[in-house]
Amino acid sequence: MKNNKKILVVDDTEVNIEILLNLLDETYDVFVALDGQTALDIVDECTPDLILLDITMPDMDGYEVCKKLKANKKTKDIHILFITAKTDEDSIEKAYDVGGSDYITKPFRPKELLARVNRELQLQDLKRELKFLASTDPMTKLYNRRYFGKISDHILDLAIREKKDLALIMLDIDKFKNINDTYGHQIGDDVIIELSNKLKEQQRKSDIACRYGGEEFVILLPETSLDGAMIVAQKLKREIEQINIKISSSQNLQFTASFGVSEVYIEKEKNLEPSLKRADNALYEAKESGRNKVCFEI
Repeated sequence: MKNNKKILVVDDTEVNIEILLNLLDETYDVFVALDGQTALDIVDECTPDLILLDITMPDMDGYEVCKKLKANKKTKDIHILFITAKTDEDSIEKAYDVGGSDYITKPFRPKELLARVNRELQLQDLKRELKFLASTDPMTKLYNRRYFGKISDHILDLAIREKKDLALIMLDIDKFKNINDTYGHQIGDDVIIELSNKLKEQQRKSDIACRYGGEEFVILLPETSLDGAMIVAQKLKREIEQINIKISSSQNLQFTASFGVSEVYIEKEKNLEPSLKRADNALYEAKESGRNKVCFEI
């Protein structure tokens, strides 16, 4: 039975291709390239989970293909398993130096090859899981504050280069301490999770939502003006008002949130601190003026 893993096999010898297809095709989705440039074209169209890459090929050898893949932000994390007839130390050392994860020598020993392929795929999955855990708040599965700070710098740089609008929304659950004190921390956690789910449901692919701390959240909105961000915040406010959390067979809990909105002045601000401060001030105003409101500061 096939799993969903994709493997690209790159070898200029058709006999080797046939051997590898016979070994792998029943379990994985296997793509084939007979030269380096075709391999790069395939990777650009359909990112594989693992590449089996021959070293000795005409025009562009495996070392050069690997260098190009590792220099590309989109493909640099793909594991590359070199396949080679070379066994001298210099060739093997170079395979690692250019970014190869491992190598296997020709002629192939089927059990060894399958074991190496399985190990590389498992390592790839583990790295992805660790990256996810490092960037994500465990309760809400939104980005955490640390990762938000990292990725927001890149988004701001892009907005500055392309002269595109950028806006921020900061929101905070109203009377959250009362919810915890009245219903307990489990219900408090449920409130945070339900609000987070609503943010994920409503956000565009380009938006970056994070749990900023406790019951506070921040959303970064690329290519969005202050007016556009106000519309988004008002819609979110209405959506949150509709959330119902079951407390008992006869009781549901509804809650609200307050919002502060700001625009990022890309022509003069080199980081998000000033706009975060304005959004925080606007959030404070929303809280002080009655809660369940959207305010902004320019």
